[in-house]
Amino acid sequence: KAIVLLTSTINSPSTLQIISEFLAKYPGSRHVQYDAVSHSGMLLANEMTYGKRAIPSYQFDKAKTIVSLGADFLGTWPGAVALALLAKLGGADTAPAIADANLAKGIEKTAALLTASKGAALVVCGSNDVNVQVVVNAINDAIGANGSTINWGSTTNTRKGIDADMALLMNDMNAGTVGALLVHDCNPCYSYNDAKKFTDALVKVPVSVSFNGTMDETTEQCKYVLPSHHWLESWGDAEPKSGYVSLLQPTINPLFKTRPFQTSLLKWAGSADDYETYYKNFWAAKVGSVTNWDKALQDGVIEPATSVAGAVVTAVTGAGGATFNSGGLSAAAAKIGTSKAGDIEVVLYQKVSVGNGSQANNPWLQELPDPISKVTWDNYAMISPELAKTLLTLDVMNNQRQADAYEVHPEKPVVKVTVNGKSLELPALIIPGLNSATIAVALGYGRQSVSTDKDVMLERTGRTAAGAGKNAYAFVTSDGTTFLYNAVGSVEKTGDTYPLAQTQVHGFTEGRPIIYETNLSSYIADPKAVLAEPTHERAMLTPEGKTDFVKDGTLYPDFVKPGIKWGMSIDLNTCTGCSACVVACTAENNVSVVGKIQTQRAHEMHWLRIDRYFTGDLANPDVVFQPMLCQHCDNAPCENVCPVAATNHSSEGLNQMTYNRCIGTRYCANNCPYKVRRFNWLDYNGADSFKDNQQALIGVDTNEVINHMNDDLTRMVLNPDVTVRGRGVIEKCSFCVQRLQESKLEAKKQQNPAMVRNVKTACMQACPTNAINFGNVNDKQSEVSKARADASRNFYVLEQLHVLPNVSYLAKIRNTDRQIGHQEEVGHAEAHGAEKEVKAPAAH
Repeated sequence: KAIVLLTSTINSPSTLQIISEFLAKYPGSRHVQYDAVSHSGMLLANEMTYGKRAIPSYQFDKAKTIVSLGADFLGTWPGAVALALLAKLGGADTAPAIADANLAKGIEKTAALLTASKGAALVVCGSNDVNVQVVVNAINDAIGANGSTINWGSTTNTRKGIDADMALLMNDMNAGTVGALLVHDCNPCYSYNDAKKFTDALVKVPVSVSFNGTMDETTEQCKYVLPSHHWLESWGDAEPKSGYVSLLQPTINPLFKTRPFQTSLLKWAGSADDYETYYKNFWAAKVGSVTNWDKALQDGVIEPATSVAGAVVTAVTGAGGATFNSGGLSAAAAKIGTSKAGDIEVVLYQKVSVGNGSQANNPWLQELPDPISKVTWDNYAMISPELAKTLLTLDVMNNQRQADAYEVHPEKPVVKVTVNGKSLELPALIIPGLNSATIAVALGYGRQSVSTDKDVMLERTGRTAAGAGKNAYAFVTSDGTTFLYNAVGSVEKTGDTYPLAQTQVHGFTEGRPIIYETNLSSYIADPKAVLAEPTHERAMLTPEGKTDFVKDGTLYPDFVKPGIKWGMSIDLNTCTGCSACVVACTAENNVSVVGKIQTQRAHEMHWLRIDRYFTGDLANPDVVFQPMLCQHCDNAPCENVCPVAATNHSSEGLNQMTYNRCIGTRYCANNCPYKVRRFNWLDYNGADSFKDNQQALIGVDTNEVINHMNDDLTRMVLNPDVTVRGRGVIEKCSFCVQRLQESKLEAKKQQNPAMVRNVKTACMQACPTNAINFGNVNDKQSEVSKARADASRNFYVLEQLHVLPNVSYLAKIRNTDRQIGHQEEVGHAEAHGAEKEVKAPAAH
């Protein structure tokens, strides 16, 4: 019988070659690629309209106008409103009537912007509906995106799965025509929308083999387990975009009895080579010689000699060499459904942390707060304030008492969400800006072993993922061609409550000088206006006859600061809240994971957090993300209250912590206006010698005590260059002092002071948008010094306190028509005597 290799999307050139050789050995066998979160709709739509089953490269940097229809293109996207937009651009015969006046106005404005930016515009869509994606392709064709902002010369290879292939596979498994199923890097017994159906079909396959590296839901059901190496133990390659190859080499020897799944395929195809040998020979032949291969491996990447230009693809059909085949547009438009009044739409999405759930056992990711909701360790049903009024009788935006109770207590009301006859009970989380008829639920949670024994379940599911959230993949529906991640459902109140662990429960600054923003037109007209308030307060705080705010506006003596002075600048314009910096800080500095229960108690340990503030119109607010860390104040209020001098100031501007001196009074944390100092309540890292102190509450059950950092394997993630803190001490951002010391020593050896000009902290190194700059402020050539030279945007948080922070921020400038006063936010404009856009007493 046929052998089927079932994998996630594979973009490894050498692995694809091995698979082709393996399938050639066993005629009638096939390779099925399955993505837990599918983009089959885009692939099939592109095949229909461009004749190419692929996803092109979207060149956002070349676009003056970008329109996203439910596509998180800065987060998890790989890259009914659509019809109305196409009609406005002259590309559709009919379009649904738009009853919502704001939506209709938005479509008019969007169409005008796209028309004005023809040839430099781009529309992206997150729908997995083939018909919707066909309409989006027509929009991009109408605005001249093909060949400019859409590059078919280099396709994106991160999503290749076709949903119909999985449906066919299950039919074949049930029919008994599949002799063996080989599973690698996918988990359909968890992520398939009808997981039980897949599990039942799997039982009928005579031979089932899992190459997965962990005991996940699918591996449990397979008859044989041949775990592959961990990626840090592996050789490998990847071609995420055509022509651009990344080369992998192991950083550690395999720890367990594992072998690459490619080696198994090679052996079963009759080859004497293992994957390492095959891989090296494969690339040596590709690049021409072993010497060239060594050079490529050293570089880590292979790139085309010249970048692939924005190629235009020609459709399979269409007269005159047309680039877009519009033959199927009318049929696609006719098939697009529109919701009816009163419908509740359930939308499924991926969090930037947990994603599709494959990394659900990584505690760094589980404890990473969601950028918008700030919730950890759970998924939930996000609802709008308007829906909360009718469904839960909660008016948290206009009722002060309800708002306080809702924000203060972690227990949230539970609702029952039903889609296609399947129901989940989830805590409801009220978020401004959601559509009143929409409920959003994150995928990637609810991992579950088939075992009912608690110890076995923890061992197989994983200590981190067990009990975290509910599995929402059951809400995925199908239109017969692709899986759909939005569907009409229903919701009802249950009367129960469920505690959520949030790291930020209030989203407004209450008029305090924390964030500053304006729109582009106002900024161009008067660049100084955005920072008028801090400029005024700085002048007021300087006594009469004095002019130096730093020296004269304080009772503290001012010291000369020669040599190196470390500082950081954060651009609010480019921070997307992705939280890569938070995870990088955690990994670099051995920051403890505390678990859901401790996070509920506000005992989280993150040295760097990202504060989220809502501004503007309550029904459709803007969001400002502000990374907040120890500000390393020159007049630090924490330093003079420590009774044992555990915290002090260095000559280089660092607020230092001597952990061995700290006795845990927490006076410093009480005195910190930024609330960035963390107290180590428990011995999360096993640094103490006392057995009882080496246990920490990490699970979802208060009776569950787990030693999560006290085995040799787990402790391998710790950075040996950074102290592991014991119980009972204050810890906080150190500006990655270990990296600073290393750079100073290297600069001394090289006799080159410029080497300390732009040192990269962990957060700066991880930031994908270069929002963070760090370096020697006294060096005028450093990036941080240049950023601070922007007097029209550079500000310090709570500057009027005169603590003299060494972290500065650049004000946010929005490209919007909305008139923004400095610091304007929901319910805050009253404080400045301005006309409020909305009434929101709860914000006060």
